[in-house]
Amino acid sequence: MNCFVIGNGGWGTALGMVLAGNGHKVTIWGPFAEEINTIREAGENTVYLPSVKLPAGINWTADETEAEKADLIVLVVPSRFVRTTLEKFSPHLRDDAPIVSATKGLDEETHQRISEVAFDVLGRNVVILSGPSHAEEVARGVPTAVTIASKDFLTLEKVQRTFMGGTFRVYTSDDVIGVELGGTLKNIIAVAAGILDGIGLGDNSKAALMTRGLAEITRLGTALGANPETFSGLSGVGDLIVTCASRHSRNRSVGERLGKGETLEEIMGGMKQVAEGIWNAKAARDLAREHGIEMPITEEVCAIVEDGKDPRQALTDLMTRTPKAE
Repeated sequence: MNCFVIGNGGWGTALGMVLAGNGHKVTIWGPFAEEINTIREAGENTVYLPSVKLPAGINWTADETEAEKADLIVLVVPSRFVRTTLEKFSPHLRDDAPIVSATKGLDEETHQRISEVAFDVLGRNVVILSGPSHAEEVARGVPTAVTIASKDFLTLEKVQRTFMGGTFRVYTSDDVIGVELGGTLKNIIAVAAGILDGIGLGDNSKAALMTRGLAEITRLGTALGANPETFSGLSGVGDLIVTCASRHSRNRSVGERLGKGETLEEIMGGMKQVAEGIWNAKAARDLAREHGIEMPITEEVCAIVEDGKDPRQALTDLMTRTPKAE
């Protein structure tokens, strides 16, 4: 197949490598021609995926019109830029080419999931790809399993066959809401996990955080129509574990630096890559409030990143909440 990846970050590059490794023709698009030329000449994505040699057969472009030839589109841009990027690409996407979204986030203004944003802009449904899948490991061929979700079974089968390989296993689901929200909300819990690391707390604390964080994710997801069982799978607890615990996790590392006393401005000012949990904390909190769902961890992360609340005070406030049943 002729596959077109929208987004030249680490995750877009890694997914392009998966597709190329499966024998497909791959083009990866980025918005900055100079950056694209550097990747092409170096044979390496030095900014977003350093020290990984890229397959020679991948085509790199900053020209969105090249998407017109694609049999499959993969959307991998930060959530903040999804709407404007899709508006730019809308005239160049074939109606019969499935679109796979691997972006994990919410629209910060409307609180819509990425699939809802895509439907608004393009008038069509997309397949969601999510799960415990750090780009650094996927690009190096570390065995990885993910979930793709859609109500269209035939499209799911086609996408599954396209991505499936010896080190990249793909499961299917019809729970678009659950798969999408699991991948989105875990980033916020991972920021909190990093804060615990930065403060210097232990395994008991992180285990409690992850367990109660999963409860929050499940509460909101179920209220929005997700199957609660989805959050026990790869796109739920699986992605939560890897994002809260891994050295590759940007959300966890930003949280760790916050816990050590750095300001958010200092941290984000020196970052090239995206920590979606920082961008999405307020949107997730507001979405939960709109539906009357209690999400105390998300509330405290939002207070830290939006209002500058002291992380230790946030921890105290969580621990001294009114006693209740699990």
